[in-house]
Amino acid sequence: MTKRGWLLFGSLCVIWGIPYLLIRVSVRELTPATLVFGRTALASALLLPVAAKRGELRPLAARWRPLLGFAVIEIAAPWLLLGSAERRLTSSLTGLLLAAVPLIGAVVAGLSGDDDPLGGRRLLGLLLGLGGVSALVGLDVGGTSLAPLAEVGSVAVCYAVGPIVLARTLSDLPSLGVIAASLTACAIGYAPVAAFQLPSKVPAGRVLASVVALAVVCTAVAFVVFFALIAEVGPARATVITYINPAVAALLGVTVLNEPFSVGMAAGFALVLAGSVLATQPNRSRRGRTTVAAAEP
Repeated sequence: MTKRGWLLFGSLCVIWGIPYLLIRVSVRELTPATLVFGRTALASALLLPVAAKRGELRPLAARWRPLLGFAVIEIAAPWLLLGSAERRLTSSLTGLLLAAVPLIGAVVAGLSGDDDPLGGRRLLGLLLGLGGVSALVGLDVGGTSLAPLAEVGSVAVCYAVGPIVLARTLSDLPSLGVIAASLTACAIGYAPVAAFQLPSKVPAGRVLASVVALAVVCTAVAFVVFFALIAEVGPARATVITYINPAVAALLGVTVLNEPFSVGMAAGFALVLAGSVLATQPNRSRRGRTTVAAAEP
């Protein structure tokens, strides 16, 4: 990998590792719907003019139905559920639980015929990953209700299904145009809800800064970097960020928010990481057909 490739890779690992912390800070004073609106509205305001100037919006008109479906699955639903879950779960644990996204993606792709059959090695990976998730849930959630865990599980499913929808229905369209239009659709959809859930007073500076950082850095800048990374190193190597983002999320949660870090979290993440690597490893005959699948929180 070139120096530029390593720089892009390292930048994206950090950029997509910090949203969990920022979401945790934001939902202390904002409702999840208000947060999603603020994030998508600002990010779309930055990306939509760029996409329009490049002529990347016009080709989307004929495919508005799958585009809307992708927007709901990849952005609207998971970002709302993440905000709701992080009102009761720590950012570090949430990030580690979402390390299971590649595992779910491997199952969905296998069952839908988009990937290799689930052979012995991949089944072993799934079992290891399941054991890791069980360790995280069983050892670290304590008296937490099932609701936030179910929300994080739903987010993982959305992030696993989203890239498949993209690959099947929108892969031939301009990437920046797809993201910009999806963000705009989500902002429009959440605007009426957010209008009735605005806080009674101006949120604290750290909350406003978190929303801006989520929109500008973790969304607008992140997607530009992600597309550049794919162009530089290819889609297969670009997906490795999926394995590192949860570790960054856990590190930031522990060091910045003083969240607890336990043996269960360390062991669970190690098992999920090992399982993800095994479960998502393609057979030699299909190594050139890797599909980009990055979960952007």
